[in-house]
Amino acid sequence: MRNIIFKELKELSRDGRFKSAVVISCILLLLALITGVNQYKKSNQQLTESVSKERAIWETQGAKNPHSAAHYGTYAFKPKFALSLLDYGVTKYTGNSIFLEAHNRNEASFSEATDQTSLARFGTLSINFVLIYLFPLIIILIGYNSYTKELENKTLTMLKSQGVSSVKLILGKWFATIIPIFILTIFTFLVIGVVLSNVHDLAFFSWSSLMTLLGSYLVYYLIISTITVLVSLLSKSSGTSLVSTLLIWILFSFITPKVATNFANEAHPYPSKSEFNAAVAEDKKNGLDGHNPWNEAAQKLESETLEEYGVDKISELPFNYSGYRMQKGEEHEAQIYKKHYDILNEIAIKQNKVYGSLSFLSPFISLRFLSMDVSNTSDKLHWKFTNAAEKYRLQKQEFLNYDIKDNSKYGERGYTMTEKKFKQLPRFNFTPPTNLEIIKENTQNILFLCLWLFLPFVGLLIFSKNK
Repeated sequence: MRNIIFKELKELSRDGRFKSAVVISCILLLLALITGVNQYKKSNQQLTESVSKERAIWETQGAKNPHSAAHYGTYAFKPKFALSLLDYGVTKYTGNSIFLEAHNRNEASFSEATDQTSLARFGTLSINFVLIYLFPLIIILIGYNSYTKELENKTLTMLKSQGVSSVKLILGKWFATIIPIFILTIFTFLVIGVVLSNVHDLAFFSWSSLMTLLGSYLVYYLIISTITVLVSLLSKSSGTSLVSTLLIWILFSFITPKVATNFANEAHPYPSKSEFNAAVAEDKKNGLDGHNPWNEAAQKLESETLEEYGVDKISELPFNYSGYRMQKGEEHEAQIYKKHYDILNEIAIKQNKVYGSLSFLSPFISLRFLSMDVSNTSDKLHWKFTNAAEKYRLQKQEFLNYDIKDNSKYGERGYTMTEKKFKQLPRFNFTPPTNLEIIKENTQNILFLCLWLFLPFVGLLIFSKNK
């Protein structure tokens, strides 16, 4: 088997097509890495400046009524994650900042896609693009004729006459197909790791996450290598093997993901923007309004509060009831937004489940999910960011409303909070899940990748024994 591996690798080293493919891939990887690092530095600098300026605006707005400051608002910014320059995921389309104001839960805005031309539809050169689309083509180039060439060169009979078992022959060719792409992939990830380790102000980079990505791609390449050699084993000619393997690659990488996406969208469609807003407005209409003390919900809150504190009039309460009512109204509206955004999130989860359950048709789907999650560029990460921003918005509203409640008198006009007090509002901070948590969330994807590796490999061994 060792001799077979060395012989295959020696032939491969003389193959000009392989050399050209590797050189082109390396050039593309280098360009993607350079542009990715530059783009990351630029975006991270903009993020740092925006966070700093927005905080300065908040802290220097001067003495102001707290509720006016609540409507004045501030921004929560999504951090730039280190591995996002390896896999962009959905970050170009989900927005990177959320405006936090009283009474409203806003969506993320200022996505990178809005600033791009229509040419962006043709795709963006990224490291992930090379790894997930081009490297499998290199594997196909290496292994599509691994067995059929022995038939066409009439050397198979000679090999068998020398006592070479079919299983060892196939395994030797399997290893020879894997080794070059493994070396290239490991080298690529080591270079990426070294570069990322030396980027200034890099956020949330860890070698464990990078190695998780490396392991995921290596398993995917094992799957593609196994299927490629298996197809060569079952084909009668190299041409048939090449066409069949390319069709499988197209099915894995383009057709199945598109079909799965359409199926998930049809099974669990999102409501339109107008439908969503109408549903929120309907729930708000009869609920507690912090600005309207006369509606039914406000009257009920007033009665309950007076009874709780054992007084007859609002003016007798040990705090300013206006600030208390506004905060309770804010909490009520937040529950309405939570209800409807949870519905959207549930739809997203159902779509992902449908999409992920179709991974048995293509290992590409499982790898794609896993890659985006580890890189912190998935829709799941975006949902976690928006929920963290909403939690901070409520914290900010409580900070402002309770200042009215605790530091002003009922009926007082023109109350202002000092500029110094604005600085006491904690800063927004978002921390992504740990690598271990991400792995636990992707148990199904890891299982599907393992099954995709195991079943074709068993088939390879079974069919090779019959040759």
